[in-house]
Amino acid sequence: MRTDEELAIGSAIIKMMRGVIYRESDEATWQALGRYGGPIRDHFATVGVDVVVDESEGYAFLRSEEVDDAEDGLPRLVHRRSQTYNVSVLLVLLRKQLAVFENEGGEGKLVLTRDQIVEMLRVFLPTTLSDAKAVDTVETTIRQTEKLGFLRQLRAQADRWEVRRIIKAYVDAQTLGDFEAKLTDYTRSQEGRDE
Repeated sequence: MRTDEELAIGSAIIKMMRGVIYRESDEATWQALGRYGGPIRDHFATVGVDVVVDESEGYAFLRSEEVDDAEDGLPRLVHRRSQTYNVSVLLVLLRKQLAVFENEGGEGKLVLTRDQIVEMLRVFLPTTLSDAKAVDTVETTIRQTEKLGFLRQLRAQADRWEVRRIIKAYVDAQTLGDFEAKLTDYTRSQEGRDE
């Protein structure tokens, strides 16, 4: 029979393997991460995975260790997957919206409507798309982003989405800066064409 400690550690390990842990929605696992963080980290370290806990934002997730192709390194447990252009752009736009929200003193959760997300992403869609096709494209992108865990649809409000703070761990300030520079270059090139 397992002890309470073994059950708490085993449960936390399994839940970490399933995805992001949020303090607000899984208090028991969050407490286990705090109490038994050492053994949990040791377990994942044996397979080349880091446990990342952000106390201030209230989330924890697993990330593959950065490894060189050295002979003594472990193979990557989870393959990196590149995202579609639309999902990549939406992630950066959502991260930027979250940064603005926080800089303006916004407290609580950043919630955006489907229409707000459509307008944010529409600028980056081909101009040849009809309005209906553009909306369909954005809705598909929203669903893909939700599956990745960066958006969460609010209950009983089908057209409202919470931007999950875990996005900060994946889209950092450097990425935002690079995106801003590329966007500025793109805007200048478009202005040159219009003249």
